[in-house]
Amino acid sequence: MSEQPEPSGSLTGYPLRAFVICFASLTFASMDQALFGYAVPAIREEFGVPLETIGWIFAVSFAIAGATIAGIGVVTDRIGRKIVLMASTVASSIFVTLHAVAPTALVLGVFRTLGYAAGGLQVPVAGTIVVEESPARFRGVLTGILQTGYPLGWFLASLLAAPVLGRWGWRPMFLIGLISIPFTIVIWKYLRETQRFKTHRSALEDAEIASREPAKLRHIFAPDLRRVTIVLFLGEFLHVAAYGGSAFYLPTYFVESRGFSIEQSTLLVGAAYGIGAIGYILSSFVGEFWMRRRNVIVIWSWLGAALFLCLIWATSSIASIVVVYGLVTMFFYGTTAVKFTFLAEHFPTRVRATGVGFSGAFAINLGLAIGPLGASYAIGWLGWDAAFSFFVAIPLFLSGLVFLTLESRPSGVEVEEIAT
Repeated sequence: MSEQPEPSGSLTGYPLRAFVICFASLTFASMDQALFGYAVPAIREEFGVPLETIGWIFAVSFAIAGATIAGIGVVTDRIGRKIVLMASTVASSIFVTLHAVAPTALVLGVFRTLGYAAGGLQVPVAGTIVVEESPARFRGVLTGILQTGYPLGWFLASLLAAPVLGRWGWRPMFLIGLISIPFTIVIWKYLRETQRFKTHRSALEDAEIASREPAKLRHIFAPDLRRVTIVLFLGEFLHVAAYGGSAFYLPTYFVESRGFSIEQSTLLVGAAYGIGAIGYILSSFVGEFWMRRRNVIVIWSWLGAALFLCLIWATSSIASIVVVYGLVTMFFYGTTAVKFTFLAEHFPTRVRATGVGFSGAFAINLGLAIGPLGASYAIGWLGWDAAFSFFVAIPLFLSGLVFLTLESRPSGVEVEEIAT
């Protein structure tokens, strides 16, 4: 049975509703995960741990989360997108909230690992839903705007966290994680399973092979997908290793290297993410209507690398930091708005969540594991500025080179046509 395309190219009705629900879900998940980054300076002070220990907490949590998310991608292609999105929302909120009662740095690391493993599922699952429900002409735009949930989550977290950090400390701040749980009711009541997934499962059931279907992880390494899977994985890994080596430490960098207070640092980073959300929208429109997505990824990555070097070496005042950091998030981080769509379009429906889970989520979490860990040691050896230059700018530039080796595919085409 062939996969059914969208019945129309309209943005109204259910496609828009599915997008709004997934956008809100991803924003809440990002808000929950951002809290840890803002709390790092206070956590280090309370537990008396060096930056390298924080690096190991990041490394272990992201590595375990990456493996978990890759496996859940297979499960998502078997049991459905909606149920996994609901479970992710509840589990992430619970484990993030438990940060507030962690008695030791080790227990805190465990809660961080479990919370991020659950929350990290939002990216491939919500993204897959939007890719499969969006009209072809607007798929890149909607999927790109969906990714703005990430910087907006950081921005929202900064607004909520800064006053709590300043008055009550880091532990009560994690109670913000409870906000996400009621949203599960909205997902359950107003989101439905995607038609493409139901059509695919129906075809398997008609052939009476659904219960005997083999694990799909090996399918993305079949001869027709192997090279694409590996190149997408490598490009994503390098990009996110650069991100992980910088984003989670910038609040601490502004406190320890630039001399700002923890409240100032939190609001400064949050403001930059708020500005950067514009870049996510910009890149998604450029990739959909004016330039092919691959080319946007390459150009945005190289511009992001140059702007990041400018942030580290050429800014001094709060105003200059906010402006340049905002531009960094627009291009460096904003590349994500195009990358997810570009990646998802390379895999057919039968293995889309699996492919996104491996080449996307697993690569992301492996990069987030290695990037912060390497940067934490490099900061001790080289100092903040040199470490950021070597462990952020260079991997980001190389990521653009890797993506440049992939075919530049057209936008506005049904995902079945592109994937084949």
